[in-house]
Amino acid sequence: MAKLPGSAGVPVLGDKSLEFYRDPVSFCRQKTEKHRGRVFQCRVLNRPTAFVCSVQGMRELLCEKSNMFLKDPTDLMTNMYGDTVVTTNGEEACLLRLSLTNLFTGSCLKSSHDYITSVCERCLQDLSGRPQCVYSAFKRLGTELVLGLFLNVRAEEQPELFQEIMQLCTEHWHGLISAPVSVKVPLWSSGFSTALEARDRLMDIIKDKLENDKQGFVGSLASLPLPDSSSASQHLLLFISALIPKALASLLTSFTLALSGNQQTRRRAMEDPDYFRSVLLEVQRLWPPFIGGRRIADQDSTLAGFHVPKDYGVIYISHSVHRDPEVFQQPDSFLPERWSGRNAGQEHFLCSFGNGPRSCIGPKLNDVFLKEACMYLLKNYDWCLDPPSQDLEYKWLPVSRPVHPPTVSFTRLDHTRCDEGDTG
Repeated sequence: MAKLPGSAGVPVLGDKSLEFYRDPVSFCRQKTEKHRGRVFQCRVLNRPTAFVCSVQGMRELLCEKSNMFLKDPTDLMTNMYGDTVVTTNGEEACLLRLSLTNLFTGSCLKSSHDYITSVCERCLQDLSGRPQCVYSAFKRLGTELVLGLFLNVRAEEQPELFQEIMQLCTEHWHGLISAPVSVKVPLWSSGFSTALEARDRLMDIIKDKLENDKQGFVGSLASLPLPDSSSASQHLLLFISALIPKALASLLTSFTLALSGNQQTRRRAMEDPDYFRSVLLEVQRLWPPFIGGRRIADQDSTLAGFHVPKDYGVIYISHSVHRDPEVFQQPDSFLPERWSGRNAGQEHFLCSFGNGPRSCIGPKLNDVFLKEACMYLLKNYDWCLDPPSQDLEYKWLPVSRPVHPPTVSFTRLDHTRCDEGDTG
């Protein structure tokens, strides 16, 4: 059993949190080069922490040994969302997952499809004309999808309530990326304090919905056998939060940039369902919306052959895992063909939304969101960067997207000419 490469550092002075959060991708790249391996240790959040940047280590952490590495009960997500399927551990987490899974699969998912299609058509039908800031446009799409599906609040039917909730969700989200200090003085309050106020107002709206709306997702959630009376409202708060719209906007932006100006790839993706699926997998591999996740070792264990002591933090870095050269040849290249060749059937090596028994509860719904929006773009538009030369360097926190919001020009496809060409 080998010792983790690197040093856990001394308390406070040896902490590398600022360095890590400033640029997590560069931080991990430098460490893996220094230690000549994809698992190492340092001190983050003033706790000795193992970093996992390999597929093998990620699979052990999240799948094979998931019961040995727990969610941190003091995590900021718990402060902001309460006890949910994302933040709890052990039997409680398993029971919550069992109760909630049906809402994201089967007939519930099928009943959502028409609404998802209609929102994509409405939000994406007017992209042509002036250059679009695509991240903002896609975030609006994601917000409409989430609030309409989960809360029965539709932008076209209740515009004022929709705008209020959207603003509150933004304020609540900003609490996740601010210091967890609740300070309020005349004319000023901390971001975290503002986020807590937004959460309280959102909870009032959610509780009213749960009591009075018996249709759709809200009605189904209210009828589930959940642990206590607050569980349904806490989960709705999680489901309508800015997390999902930002993740969807991140992936759609990356998809748009990856296929910008590449008419041949776009046409092939539109006509070949298998290749379309490979393109989406490759976008997710290269530009995962979330940088990774964190666990706490509940007992002494090993990851990728290295000893991980009890109470160590463990952080898996999805960007690094997805570019593990042991698994993905030419790891930094956009190669959708890999998913029908060497990496066929290896989708479980991705961890954009977690992996194993504690992975995201709604991957099928996310797939429907993404496929519907991307296929609408492919069928209706050509697009290219405008201006052609833009700085597309990514930032990775809190979600991945270019530092400078890219602008894209969309041109409506002339379906009449295409049809004439096909029949000529």
